[in-house]
Amino acid sequence: METVCIAVGIVGLMTFAYRGWSIILIAPFFAVVTAVLSEFGILPVYSELYMTRLAEYTKTYYPIFLFGAVFARLMEKGGLASAIAGKIISLLGETRAIAAVILGCAALTYGGLSVFVVAFVMYPFGAEIFRKADIPKKLLPATLWMGIFSFAMVALPGTPQIQNIIPSSYFGTSTWAGVGIGLFATVVFIAISMAWLSYRKKSLQAKGEGYGQQAETKQRRDRTIPSWQLSLVPLLMVIIVNVILSNPFHWEWGFHWDEKSLEAFLPLNLALLASSVGKIQAVWSISVALIVSSLAAAYIGRRRYMSGRENFLQTINFGAASSCAAVLNVASGFAFGSVIISMPGFLPVKAILLGIANSAGTLVSAVITTNIMCGLTGSASGGLTIALSMLGEQWAIMAPAQGITLEALHRIVAIASVGIDPVPHCGALVTLLAICGLTHKEAYFDIIVLMILKFFVPFLCILFYMLTGIS
Repeated sequence: METVCIAVGIVGLMTFAYRGWSIILIAPFFAVVTAVLSEFGILPVYSELYMTRLAEYTKTYYPIFLFGAVFARLMEKGGLASAIAGKIISLLGETRAIAAVILGCAALTYGGLSVFVVAFVMYPFGAEIFRKADIPKKLLPATLWMGIFSFAMVALPGTPQIQNIIPSSYFGTSTWAGVGIGLFATVVFIAISMAWLSYRKKSLQAKGEGYGQQAETKQRRDRTIPSWQLSLVPLLMVIIVNVILSNPFHWEWGFHWDEKSLEAFLPLNLALLASSVGKIQAVWSISVALIVSSLAAAYIGRRRYMSGRENFLQTINFGAASSCAAVLNVASGFAFGSVIISMPGFLPVKAILLGIANSAGTLVSAVITTNIMCGLTGSASGGLTIALSMLGEQWAIMAPAQGITLEALHRIVAIASVGIDPVPHCGALVTLLAICGLTHKEAYFDIIVLMILKFFVPFLCILFYMLTGIS
């Protein structure tokens, strides 16, 4: 019966999330539902288990959400993001509309902008170039999704997105872990995206289907927008400062975080104190990189604030406030999943997943487990964190024993988090469709096909690693 309660809680969360209910509100409710027939008390599950896990996630990753949101807002309101997106679109043109949108999204995502900000910034450009090329608009959400929520988010080495930072907290790796595997996965992601979307474009156009009659707001030239060359500087700074501070290649002359910097806090008996600097140095590196890059973005985009077109204080305040909702959304999904895996009724499932690691290998177990958790929560970062909190320690021990580097494990588990994450109740998907003004019925088919195709990418990465030994 405990298993039935777990199933009811999962289905309930998925159903209500799909119908638009905030996961911040419903996650604790359905977390308690999963514990109704367990040995744990209902209120202790809420106050001690659910809220503790929510606090753990927030404590560790909130700096990334905060500084990332402020940086993204400055890039957006200062006109820098639009300058970069517009340049990429104009360079590739209408004949390469799909590639232009994918690469434009990827550049902004890899540069450290919030994925939702990238969606808002890129949609008008994508809609305009799709209209000019007469490409059916229903292909736009899938194109935006693959540009934002795939290789640029998890595969490209050094990407500052949270999905690439989370594994470092468990394996002591850096955001540059698994360079070879990451580049291989990037090529595969781009190949399947271009192959399917190009096929669909030709197929639909052959049937006489074009962009449609939707009215779009055309992009107008704004003289307060900085040049694209200057606009690139903050994005490059995120990457450069991050690689200097994280020192992924262990240069002797490179920067090294003080391994003893946490010792002064030990007498305070802080409940959530990290066990070592290695567990949090990736968060520190990205945080500093985002702060420095935000200062640069604010200076480069100053004309829009000085002209009165945008209010500087409102810009950064909005970014800071929006980060709270963003981190609570993900933390709530993580806390819900943490309650599930703590229930006695989930132990048989956990044993099966761990058994896969013993029989099929750690990497296969990591890919399958991560996909299951991301599918349940509808969140790549939330599902990834749940999977790692459940079996991360075991994988970290088993991987070296099986001749697998932690860098390879980091990269493959990150890539696996975007396997089946665009389930119908996925918050990012619902938001993206709303931005595009389309429904699941109109645009979800192509996202489903691409979801099926990219589910196999981490397995191809495992094969690549086993055949070449390149991590």
